[in-house]
Amino acid sequence: MDGTADVGAAIGREKLMHSLYEAAELEHNLMCTYLYAAFSLKDGSEEELSEREADAVRRWRRAIIDVAIEEMGHLVAVWNITAALGGSPRFGRTNFPLDAGYLPAGVVVKLAPFSESVLQHFVHLERPHGSTEPDGAGFAPELNATRTPRPLLLTPAAFDYETVGIFYETMGANLRAMVESHGESETFCGAPALQLSTTEVDLGGAKVVTDLSSALAAFDAIIVEGEGAPTETADSHYQRFVRIREEFTEMRTANPNFAPAFPSAHNPVLRKPPRPEGRVWIEEPEAVAVVDLANATYGLTLRLLAASYVLPSPSPEKTLYVDVAISLMRALTPLAEHAARLPAGPSNPDCNAGVSFTALREAAALTPGSSARRFYVERLAEIAAVADAMADRAPRIGKAARVLQSLHERLRDAPDPVAAAHVAEANAPQMSKAQSSLAPPPPASRTPDGVDVVEGREIEISYDGKRCIHARFCVTGAPRTFLANVDGPWIFPDATDYEDLSAIVRNCPSGALHYRRKDGHDEKAPPVNLIALREDGPYAARAELVLDGSPAGFRATLCRCGASKNKPFCDKSHKYVGFKATGEPETRKTPLLTTRDGPLDIRPELDGPLGIRGNLEIVSGTGRTVACLQSARLCRCGGSATKPFCDSTHKAIGFKSG
Repeated sequence: MDGTADVGAAIGREKLMHSLYEAAELEHNLMCTYLYAAFSLKDGSEEELSEREADAVRRWRRAIIDVAIEEMGHLVAVWNITAALGGSPRFGRTNFPLDAGYLPAGVVVKLAPFSESVLQHFVHLERPHGSTEPDGAGFAPELNATRTPRPLLLTPAAFDYETVGIFYETMGANLRAMVESHGESETFCGAPALQLSTTEVDLGGAKVVTDLSSALAAFDAIIVEGEGAPTETADSHYQRFVRIREEFTEMRTANPNFAPAFPSAHNPVLRKPPRPEGRVWIEEPEAVAVVDLANATYGLTLRLLAASYVLPSPSPEKTLYVDVAISLMRALTPLAEHAARLPAGPSNPDCNAGVSFTALREAAALTPGSSARRFYVERLAEIAAVADAMADRAPRIGKAARVLQSLHERLRDAPDPVAAAHVAEANAPQMSKAQSSLAPPPPASRTPDGVDVVEGREIEISYDGKRCIHARFCVTGAPRTFLANVDGPWIFPDATDYEDLSAIVRNCPSGALHYRRKDGHDEKAPPVNLIALREDGPYAARAELVLDGSPAGFRATLCRCGASKNKPFCDKSHKYVGFKATGEPETRKTPLLTTRDGPLDIRPELDGPLGIRGNLEIVSGTGRTVACLQSARLCRCGGSATKPFCDSTHKAIGFKSG
């Protein structure tokens, strides 16, 4: 024995980075393929669907987009682990279709519209270990060669894996081996503040990784939520695709001519490919212009996400870039949907176009500062100007143009990053000194029924993470009590005057935060029962709330987009599904209430609206009275034409509250 096997088996940081970069590309590619299929789906009876078929297709689109959003969460988790190991996350990828062997020989990734074979391909990709689910027709790998038949000693090399779940399990084992060899603190040497957390983005994978336990938890969450999830995991990606397949088969049996999607291109490209096999060259000028605009929007999204990983939290600049990046998806979606409805060109007369998700040659972060900001503002101005010139061509383009113009103005008018950096630098020594001299020991805490309760000398703070929408009133109003982006205890009640702290907690719109004072001066019910309408967002309720017959505090944010996974509460899904609803509806002529307070009974109807009984003033986002009522049915499916009131659209679109 010459010892080479032992040397070759050693796990170093470079090899782990190599695997994490592949994981990032894999999650990125899966997200794009799912979005492409969702964008190809038809929309309503005007696109040759019966009412029942249209209801089903709407649900499928929502389900597939939800899976794509969760893939984005997986991608953030992979980026965070990469940063925790001291690396720069991978934002680029290879353009579609991927050549055989770039991923394991059995993993085929390409863009294709929704169909029976594509759905089977999704089931196959997300299958758990041991499943016999075959791949979809047309997705057979060109080659079946092993990528690395013999392990290399120093140069990182990819390894084969049967399922994505096995890939993550292998990376977890390799990470354990590195910790055993190097020690935990040496392994996780990256700055936690460079990662994305729930302070910046509301995604499941946005959890700061600081040690082996948090890294392995991120890998496990990816496996259980989607790739390689156990067959009994009812809400896994695998099971969701299986349910769509079952309903699709049933509806195709009832109507053999059922065609839920447009014939979008398989692997569309904007330039005539030197290798045309498996690709569709888009020639129609209108389609070229729309796909080009969508690709540019996608490219800027990647640049801004990359920029967020070189800015330490807390940082207004980091939050700004993440918010704009996520919001750009509200422009990309209508553009991609419109592209799927346009002809590809004369070379492919029976085929429509589709967004190609063309990757930038280099998507790494620019050097942070005013020069990077200038780059992003200029690029968004270019994109918005092109969209504005095309806005009158189709409603979906007009919608995208309005989103792009609004985001350009927001980015352009944001405070200069250099000035902000100087302020932070000036304050840093003072804050560091204060923190080092005043940092209290972790306060006493307990967690009854999943609610964190933290004890202070004068006040007790309760935090229900399931209701939090990260409005950030706490971390900005009392930054010494509510610590952002920390590992471990983050609530220190005694660090802020308890009178001031009481007022800040009362500003929490979601009701995630509550307080109990030792002097007995606890929070009182509001003198006026209000539900405020947030623009493109949830209902913000303030009253003595009774939810489904049980007391629910005095504050809550309730979903009205229909997409929350924590109904009836908001979980910020409205940001990711492109929900649109004005916060300034017209005032209704209703009599004033003689009594304005008292219990407000809210009963979410099964697969229906929010039933309200009690004295209630509905107000706009700016505080104007919209209506004074003692009973109401408020829309929560996101589809009513008379928002905020229900018009029974939930029945037509098949809204499910469970």
